[in-house]
Amino acid sequence: MGLFYVGCKVVNPAQLDRSATVSRVMVDTGAEATWIDSAVLERAGITPRKKDMQFQMANGQVITRSVGYAVLKVDKAETVDEVVFGQRGDLQLLGARALEGLNLKVDSRAKKLVAAGPVIVATAVPPRFGKFIQVPKHLTTARRKKAKANVRPKSAGRNLNLTGIRNG
Repeated sequence: MGLFYVGCKVVNPAQLDRSATVSRVMVDTGAEATWIDSAVLERAGITPRKKDMQFQMANGQVITRSVGYAVLKVDKAETVDEVVFGQRGDLQLLGARALEGLNLKVDSRAKKLVAAGPVIVATAVPPRFGKFIQVPKHLTTARRKKAKANVRPKSAGRNLNLTGIRNG
């Protein structure tokens, strides 16, 4: 797929007027979390909420870092996500969770982020004419009872003995 970078604005969710811009964040669909340099997060007023979280690196090494919450903006898309306080030597990464929250996907040929399209959701009852239909509880109970009555045992219609071997 190749590597590419995007710009990202990091906003403090508790004080929306406090933010910092990162001109180059590597897009990494293999990383779950977003990693931003601690100095950038501190400039935006973002404080660690979880300390000493463990992360396993690609080489198997386990390291600990602090994690905070931030609003991440890439172009016109934005999301709220956990961000790892990167230390000296850590890469600045835009991870898979942030990409999903931003509703962006990777265009590997053009090496850029593009809109992911409609968000897929599951509903208990399909909408009809723009409105949800409420199925009365007595109907769903009656359907379950009817379905149970129509289920035949596995051996029904066969001449099987107790071991499951056909007789005759």
